[in-house]
Amino acid sequence: MATASSLFLASSPISTAPRTRTGPAASCPPSARPSLRLRQRPSPAIAAAVQTEHQPAVAAAPKPPALPFRVGHGFDLHRLEPNLPLIIGGINIPHDRGCEAHSDGDVLLHCVVDAILGALGLPDIGQIFPDSDPRWKGADSSVFMREAVKLMHEAGYELGNLDATLILQKPKLSPFKETIRSNLCDLLGADPSVVNLKAKTHEKVDSLGENRSIAAHTVVLLMRK
Repeated sequence: MATASSLFLASSPISTAPRTRTGPAASCPPSARPSLRLRQRPSPAIAAAVQTEHQPAVAAAPKPPALPFRVGHGFDLHRLEPNLPLIIGGINIPHDRGCEAHSDGDVLLHCVVDAILGALGLPDIGQIFPDSDPRWKGADSSVFMREAVKLMHEAGYELGNLDATLILQKPKLSPFKETIRSNLCDLLGADPSVVNLKAKTHEKVDSLGENRSIAAHTVVLLMRK
């Protein structure tokens, strides 16, 4: 990826500082309600800078045929480490562990982005927003989501439906699922009736079942406008 423009670095609302680890005592109690993280919509200047950065990768991809619909699948997995924030679908979930990642480690948004990019026949999230770029250190994954949605509309498609599955042993997500789904709908600009979210444990098997990692799968159907 090309060197970040001075415009982006000067005006971006995204914090590029490494996330601060906090002690267990600072964690929210399990009964606490989740709170939406502040997500400012990027300014036109920032959006233009982001688009300029990924244009070479997008331009190199073959132009997809104008099919009536397209299907994409996304997968992501992150290691869980103590005293990091656990961000899922843009929501800060109370837990004593969080995702070790270059950006904010939002496993759900990352795999939704990959599903949309895959349906469009574009490079994956790691090529467009590489973890070798310091700009994305601790970045809010909603920026990646908005770019994927923008590319979807530019290609002449809209979301038909989305089905996502989160896989983690802890914490239980039932108290937070509707908040996560609501925020996901907001980022996608989609009606809740076309966005489905499921959460599964891994029956205490391997790293997922031992609370050492979290994973997500997403399938999207894009419809021609």
